[in-house]
Amino acid sequence: MSEPTVADATNRIYESLHADNADLDVHIAALKAALARAGLKEAVFDPARLVQNNRSGRKLMQAYFRQRGVTVKYLA
Repeated sequence: MSEPTVADATNRIYESLHADNADLDVHIAALKAALARAGLKEAVFDPARLVQNNRSGRKLMQAYFRQRGVTVKYLA
């Protein structure tokens, strides 16, 4: 089985967020590995695709991902 790309891992995280955070930590670990393979420092998410697209929800997501070693940025 091939390693997921950053885009694949990001899409799985969106799906996990919409499925009440099912397997979220597994998908974060896959994203972290994909970012390392791609030589990227941060993950970029589209706030329109988030379940809680408000400041509180975005900050909570950033904090949760940061605790797991992934820096999160949002599209403007």
